[in-house]
Amino acid sequence: MFELTLQLALILFAVALIAGFIDSIAGGGGLLTIPALMWAGLPPAAALGTNKLQACGGSFFASLYFVRKGMVDLRSIKLSLVCAFLGAAIGTILVQMIDAKLLELVLPFLILAIGCYFLFSKKISEDDRQQVFTPTVFAFTAALGVGFYDGFFGPGTGSFFALAFVSLAGFGLAKATAHAKLLNFATNIASLIFFLIGGQVVIVLGLIMLVGQSIGATLGSRLVVTKGVKIIKPLVVIMSLGMSIKLLWTQYM
Repeated sequence: MFELTLQLALILFAVALIAGFIDSIAGGGGLLTIPALMWAGLPPAAALGTNKLQACGGSFFASLYFVRKGMVDLRSIKLSLVCAFLGAAIGTILVQMIDAKLLELVLPFLILAIGCYFLFSKKISEDDRQQVFTPTVFAFTAALGVGFYDGFFGPGTGSFFALAFVSLAGFGLAKATAHAKLLNFATNIASLIFFLIGGQVVIVLGLIMLVGQSIGATLGSRLVVTKGVKIIKPLVVIMSLGMSIKLLWTQYM
């Protein structure tokens, strides 16, 4: 039975602040917040819905900071934002009808592969390179696909978006992280809408954590601007390894 006390609110606020900091740099903050919400007594669906509310705060303020710093060209990713939103909406609807067991089995290895790519690839730098996909093709493939994944399952979405921007759009790592956060905000909003419709959001708790997320995300996004690849690359690798271990442990232990 869930009961929101002052002590519990302060603990979850602190968890959200740390998660927002990590999420704005490397993704994976949900690995902290979702278990914390379930530990607090929320059933799984309500934990996921409430998590989306608080995650919207972190992704919004991180996105706002990146836009203000001129790291994001909104006009060039308008279509990607729309596709990411639609993909997440479709995923959120379908996850209520389809068994996600297969994805659970494959996901740890996909996330581990992302970590290895960031660790060993010589292409990872601050400099932009020649793009593989045009913005339109990127929108209807990577943005739509990762958006669908976020609505359907979720863990590591920020890392998937960042990888797509680096490998397909030719972005430098800091620029990729900034754009990834903007698309992640779009997918969070889409999923939140359908969780609200389903009555799966504890609004008061979500808003408390949203404040913590916003503070953490603002601090983390500042480090992205000032430190760039020096902090993003190792944190992505660490979070990818952590996510893989956590997901494998949940499945097999």
